[in-house]
Amino acid sequence: MLRHIPFPPLPIPPSWYPGHMLQFQRMLPTLLNKTDVVLELRDARLPLTSINRNFEAVLQKWRRERSASTLSGSSEHEPSGGINYGPVCERVVVFSKRDLVPEWGIKPFQRAMAVKYPDQKTFFASWNRGRDIRAVSELLVNLAKDHPYRSELNVLVVGMPNVGKSTLLNALRNIGIAGPTPKALRTSAQPGMTRVLSTRLKLSVDPLVYAYDSPGVMLPFLGNGATGAERGVKLALIAGIKEGLYDTEALASYLLYRLNVLDPVSPAYLQILPADTPPLLDLHEFLTRLAKRLCMLKRGGIPDTSRAAVWFIKWWRDEGELMSASAPALPDATAAAGLERYRRGWGFDLEWDVAAAEAGRYDEATIQGKMEECIDAFENAAQEEERDGTTVSATQEKKRLKEQQRTRQQARSKARLAAKRGA
Repeated sequence: MLRHIPFPPLPIPPSWYPGHMLQFQRMLPTLLNKTDVVLELRDARLPLTSINRNFEAVLQKWRRERSASTLSGSSEHEPSGGINYGPVCERVVVFSKRDLVPEWGIKPFQRAMAVKYPDQKTFFASWNRGRDIRAVSELLVNLAKDHPYRSELNVLVVGMPNVGKSTLLNALRNIGIAGPTPKALRTSAQPGMTRVLSTRLKLSVDPLVYAYDSPGVMLPFLGNGATGAERGVKLALIAGIKEGLYDTEALASYLLYRLNVLDPVSPAYLQILPADTPPLLDLHEFLTRLAKRLCMLKRGGIPDTSRAAVWFIKWWRDEGELMSASAPALPDATAAAGLERYRRGWGFDLEWDVAAAEAGRYDEATIQGKMEECIDAFENAAQEEERDGTTVSATQEKKRLKEQQRTRQQARSKARLAAKRGA
C-alpha cells in the first residue's frame, strides 16, 4: 500500500472560452424569464469542479424573482384543491456518468449536497441505464402534473461542455414520445459540439413538456496557482476542455496520482502492467514499464514514454474508469496495518484523511461528514478567489477596463451632443 502520495507538478491552465459561450452567458437571464425548470448537468467524476460559478449568480437571481412573485400574489397563488397556482421555479442537478464513480459514495454525497444546497434537487444517472433516463423523465412529468393549470412546462438544460446534455435530451425524447423518434441533437465525445441554443424539443405529450439544449459553457478563467492548474487538468481528462491545450504527460501524471488516491493498495492501472508490479508513484518509471509492456519502443529499444502516456489516457477513458469505480471505501485492513492515517477519495474532487481509529466506524454517516467538509473547503476556496479577484485573468480585466472606458466616452459624447442641440 502506498503510504504517501505526493501531488504532481502541473502546468499553468490555458483559457478556452469561445465566443458562442460568452453569447449564451449573456442570453441566459432572458431565457430564464420563460423557463420553469433548470436542469443542470454536472459530471459525477467532478461533482464540484463541474459547477459553473458564472451560472450561480444568474440562477439565484431567477429564484429570488420567482419567489418574490409568489409572495406578492400569495392569495392568488394559494393552493386550492391540492393545485398550486404559483409560478414554477425548480432547479434539478443531474450528475451524469454515475457508473464511473464508486457506488458507496453516491448516497452520502447526495445527503451532503442536501445539507449544503437545500434549494437543489440532486439526481445521479448513467445514460446507458434505461431506468435512470425514465426516472429523469418521470421527475419532469410529475413537475408538470403538479401544475396542471399551465399549458406546458419549459425546461432549460445547462452545464459545462461534454457533460452529456444533448445525449440526455435525445434519450428523454425516445422515452417521452410514442413511436420512433429521430435523433434531434448531434452528439460528440469532444467538447464544443453544441454552439447555439436548440429549437424547442418536445419531451412529453401529456402533460406537455418542452426543453431547450444549450451550449456547454466553460469558466472564462480557470484560476491562478495550484487550484487553477488542477481544475484545468481535471477538465481536460474528462474531455470537458480541449485536450490539445495540454501536454499529454501532464495529464498522465495527474491521472496516476488520482488512481493512487482512489485505491492505494491495488490501483486500476495495475491491470495493464506486468504481473507483480507494485503501485507506482514516479511517472517516468510507470510510463517506461507500460511502454515495455506494450512494446512501444523507439530505435535502439528505448521505451516510447510519450506514446505510452497517450495510450494510458485513452485506456482510462475506454476501460480504466469502470475499473477505478470499483475501488473500496477503505483499503484492506492488512494493507493499512500500522498506519495512523491515510488518504481516501471519491471521484476526482473529494479527498480526505481517514484516521486508523475511524476505520472501525467508517459508515455512510462518517463518509457524508467527510464529504461535507470537502464541500465546505470548496466553497471557502471559491469565495476567497472571488474576494481576491482571481476568477478573472489579467487579459480579461484589461478588456473589462477598456470596455468601461469606451462606455464612459460614449456617454460623454452623447451628453455633449445633447447640450449642443439644447443650446
